[in-house]
Amino acid sequence: MDRRDLLKSAVAASVGMSLVAEGSEPLASGGWPGEAKGRVQSGSIIRTRDGVDLYYRDWGTGRPVVFLSGWALTSQMWAYQMQPLSEQGLRCIAYDRRGHGRSSDPGRGYDFDTLADDLAAVLDALDLRDVTVVAHSIASCELTRYLSRHGSGRIARLVYLAPVTPFLLKTPDNPDGIDAATFEYVRNHFYLRDFPGWLADNARPFVVPETSEAMVEWLMSQMRGCSMKAVIDCNRAMTSTDFRPELARIRLPTLVIHGDKDASAPLELTGRKTARLIPGARLEVYEGAPHGLFVTHLERLNADLLAFAKS
Repeated sequence: MDRRDLLKSAVAASVGMSLVAEGSEPLASGGWPGEAKGRVQSGSIIRTRDGVDLYYRDWGTGRPVVFLSGWALTSQMWAYQMQPLSEQGLRCIAYDRRGHGRSSDPGRGYDFDTLADDLAAVLDALDLRDVTVVAHSIASCELTRYLSRHGSGRIARLVYLAPVTPFLLKTPDNPDGIDAATFEYVRNHFYLRDFPGWLADNARPFVVPETSEAMVEWLMSQMRGCSMKAVIDCNRAMTSTDFRPELARIRLPTLVIHGDKDASAPLELTGRKTARLIPGARLEVYEGAPHGLFVTHLERLNADLLAFAKS
């Protein structure tokens, strides 16, 4: 496989722009007994039980919507959703994943159990209930694992936006996945040698031709600032974890939104399978939309999010 084909395959399956026993039962809706999962420290910081500071944004009032960011991206990515929706009667909250943006870089905890517990810390610290969670890309994994570990007591609705679930790896029972060796080659030869260069080479398929260079640079700047430990560990977890059993146990109103031009998480491999696995899930396919549809198709997306969150 030459470099061009290799990149195309790996980007299509990993995120371009993502481990516990499969049968684990959800914890009680209250999560861990006794000690709180997270506490607001000061201003816009929530401290987790393992001492990690998570930076969060909290705009507006009303029914809460929590936005979970894509691989290597930060809470900034949601600016074009949070600003208008917070003016239309929704409380919009987003936080930087550990090792991302303005949150702590502890050099550990980039497995989905810990990342799901970080989400629990945010929901607990802010005492959020009747929440609509919007999860982009790798965040679909965090959200799914959160429900498995902590239950759905605080959650009312789910939006899987360009998800990378259910399973990216090629196995005998997942023959259309991607070989593990391809993922590892990309991590070792591109991420660990020239991550900014890899981002620049793969930026355009993340958006549409009409997207400005300034917007592309804004997105890439967020990703370049991500901890390399987080980049590698999150990607390794995302490309190796099977969420099929966990998705099948979800019992919440779920909207799956995916573009049919998504080069990072192809619709047939990810979004369509995710929607089929979650009982009663509704799939909305955006024609011509790439992985970065939160900036390329923001008017349609915002309208769909507003209607779903207020339903």
